[in-house]
Amino acid sequence: MIKINLIESSYTRRYGLLSLEVQLLKKNILHVQNERSSSELVEILKDKIKSDLNILLDNRDINIARRIGEINNNNGKERPVLVSFVNNWQKLDISKNRKKLKNINISEYYPKEVLEKRKELKPKLLEERKNGNYAVLNYDKLVVKKGPFGNEKRKRDQSTSPATINQPKKQNATTKTNRLNAFDIMRGRSNSFSTPSSSEQKV
Repeated sequence: MIKINLIESSYTRRYGLLSLEVQLLKKNILHVQNERSSSELVEILKDKIKSDLNILLDNRDINIARRIGEINNNNGKERPVLVSFVNNWQKLDISKNRKKLKNINISEYYPKEVLEKRKELKPKLLEERKNGNYAVLNYDKLVVKKGPFGNEKRKRDQSTSPATINQPKKQNATTKTNRLNAFDIMRGRSNSFSTPSSSEQKV
């Protein structure tokens, strides 16, 4: 019984740490560029985003810009750069326009466990798409919807209206209403200077 609780608590702790890591990494993107120092890296990154995407970045907008992975000069591969932005909207703005960037590949940054899970799900994703279904990887899960994806499904089917029967229109008879005009009912207002009655004038 104690062993099970320990396993469960270690699993929840590991899962909690993983979800916390994901929350921290939501503002991050990866891209590959030549090996430079971190200060040069930030300047190159800002210039590239400004020239290709027309998005102005300041030094305070970039939280972290560092290379990940081991340095290996023999293989000639460039290490990817992990960039973390202060605001999430900047990351989203750059991610939406990533096709405009030249010679730079941008992708989401996931923890190692999630990347392994996504690699395992990739063949299933391709198989579902080959079968004609809409399939997409959402974090570490495969989401599949039957049938092709399109806006036609979202449109409402055109309904047929019932046949109209030509019926004679009702004649609106003009009925006289017994309404009275409010001004006719109201008593006439007297002036502030009252006129003397005819009997008073004779006296």
